[in-house]
Amino acid sequence: MVSFFTIRQIAYLGLVTALFSSPLQAQTSTTTKLWTEADRQYTVDNLKRTRDLIIQETENLSPEQWRFKESPDRWSIGEIVEHLALWEIIWAREVSMGSRSKPQPELNRTSKPDQYYADWIMEDTPHVSPDFSRPTGFIEGKNNLLFFLKLRNQTISFVEKTQADMRAQFELTGTDSPRNMHQVYIFQWGHVDRHLRQIRKVKAHTNYPKETAGK
Repeated sequence: MVSFFTIRQIAYLGLVTALFSSPLQAQTSTTTKLWTEADRQYTVDNLKRTRDLIIQETENLSPEQWRFKESPDRWSIGEIVEHLALWEIIWAREVSMGSRSKPQPELNRTSKPDQYYADWIMEDTPHVSPDFSRPTGFIEGKNNLLFFLKLRNQTISFVEKTQADMRAQFELTGTDSPRNMHQVYIFQWGHVDRHLRQIRKVKAHTNYPKETAGK
């Protein structure tokens, strides 16, 4: 007889597999894919680029620098990076669900172009974070970076291997502007670019602590 504890372990492993692995088998059609190898490489390059920039901006911060806020109502760098990590989970769930749905390449005829999503995520207008992606502030310093990197590296590994056609798989199909999975990835790496600007703004503040952590 399988123990209750073992059943819980199996259920947990099933959830992780659903988020990061199941889309690998989502589409095995022999038809010509809309999502090209150039699209794949573009996505991987930008996921890696933004990952590396986050490392560059935060890896040597002192505890005081991680915690510094421009004002009480603003996020610290630690909270910004925690927010980015939370969104990595959200993006993974969206891609998992979208990639397992029925391919609908015809939606590309009426959906918005890629540039719309790139422009929106990088606009200067402030965005309001939904409650489910607001940072808790409970994670200390560089652990926020480790949290983000673990999830981002899982995404990169998935994008490098998946056989799903990311331009034929859509989410928000009941709206006037459904977006395909390639466009979700534009949001994912563009979201990090957006918050890199915020991190640099925090670091440019007059009262930002100057001493960095030892290497």
